[in-house]
Amino acid sequence: MPLTFTLDPAITPDLRDGFLELWTDVSNAGGAVGFVPPVTARDIRPEVVRYLTQLAEGRTRLLAGHDEEGRLAATAFITFNTHPLMSHWVWLYTVMVHPRHHGRGYGRDLLAAAADAARTLDGIEAIRLTCRGGMGLERFYGSCGYKEVGRVPDAIRVAPGDDREDITMLLPLM
Repeated sequence: MPLTFTLDPAITPDLRDGFLELWTDVSNAGGAVGFVPPVTARDIRPEVVRYLTQLAEGRTRLLAGHDEEGRLAATAFITFNTHPLMSHWVWLYTVMVHPRHHGRGYGRDLLAAAADAARTLDGIEAIRLTCRGGMGLERFYGSCGYKEVGRVPDAIRVAPGDDREDITMLLPLM
């Protein structure tokens, strides 16, 4: 059964707690979403608070995917640029699908829903995102229409002696 996507859902305690659980579970499953396992909800909570603040300030929009049980199963955050010369594109951050749903095509569905959501935003012509090298993510994003537009060697330090590329991807919406 497909996920149900909502742009700008109400930020309820259930959604907040679901986001914290999702991010923790994705991180502990090895997902490249800003943390290296093992992590606890306590480790991730400050970042959740930062995102909730950005949502409240209108700088970021949340795309939430819920499964058939109504549980938060996927997220992507659409963040606006504050620089006037870059206001025609948005960033896509913290793109994740819960590990229990991997292999069902929900990642592709999430990216398609994010592109559809971005197309509804006035003046937005493209989406940019970055991903961690060494995980094959650039191939996945490429298969969803994103083009690689840059790499920064050794920009992400996963552990001492384990540096990865920071890969920038772009999806034109026009």
